[in-house]
Amino acid sequence: MTLPDNLKYTKDHEWIRVEGNVATIGITDFAQGELGDIVFVEIETLGETLGAGDVFGTVEAVKTVSDLFMPLSGEIIEVNEELEGQPEIINSDPYEKGWMIKVNIDNVKEIENLLSVEAYKEVTGQ
Repeated sequence: MTLPDNLKYTKDHEWIRVEGNVATIGITDFAQGELGDIVFVEIETLGETLGAGDVFGTVEAVKTVSDLFMPLSGEIIEVNEELEGQPEIINSDPYEKGWMIKVNIDNVKEIENLLSVEAYKEVTGQ
């Protein structure tokens, strides 16, 4: 399982890369491994402002459908359109090409609530 140290994480298995006031969000290598082959991603919240913990979309794997949760409050300003035709990118490259959304962060203080690599490893038992 790969866990880049320059990212933040949630107990719901999302990763967050913060650059200025924009957060790029996806699901972790652990999450994609648990889900198995991802066959569909649905994100219909582009342009919406959602709170931390709100559902921003779903990811469908062969065995299950899982909700995707906002790790931070903000407006969804971009959705990774490549996932529409190639959702399996999440399985092969969850941290780069497999990103899901970009968000204009409403409250940068919420970053303090996110998990470090070490704390996320405890969540996953790694």
